[in-house]
Amino acid sequence: MGNDLLTYIQRLELIAFFAGYPLIYAIVYTIAGSKYKVQNSFSCRMVKCLPFAYALSGTLFLGLMLKDLYPDYSLNHISDQFQAPYLIAWGISSLLFWIPLFSKKTFLSLLHSFVFFFLLLKDLFMYMNTSIDKEVIQNDMKIYTTSLLVNAATFLSMLLIHIGLNAIRGNKKSS
Repeated sequence: MGNDLLTYIQRLELIAFFAGYPLIYAIVYTIAGSKYKVQNSFSCRMVKCLPFAYALSGTLFLGLMLKDLYPDYSLNHISDQFQAPYLIAWGISSLLFWIPLFSKKTFLSLLHSFVFFFLLLKDLFMYMNTSIDKEVIQNDMKIYTTSLLVNAATFLSMLLIHIGLNAIRGNKKSS
């Protein structure tokens, strides 16, 4: 039971950091409309911030993983702690979106996040087939709400940083 509970908690952590991103992505693209293709428009800046916001969520996830491992960072401790190592490695791979090669293709960040969104959909499907309890779905929905808040906060943070950096660059050019 201990490993099952630990696996469930790790799945909830992954859902909390990454599953809300597809909805934030869709909202930003809906707001941007067709204007996001115009260079230097605000819509274009919003869309460009999406992969960086996803990478920031991944950075926060990595911070949580490092906090959970503290003070023993040995390989034995790491292998004992993580019950879903492939999903955790996939979550940490979101840090690749800090690299401009990956962040230029915003659609890749959406594809990357679908793995975690499908964890949520899997639980919903299993609930419809009555193989899991109502409490699991309630937990998933609470965690998904948290994920939406985390991803909205990381997006807004990256958007504010982007606007601030552009303002600073604009002031340097006019001087």
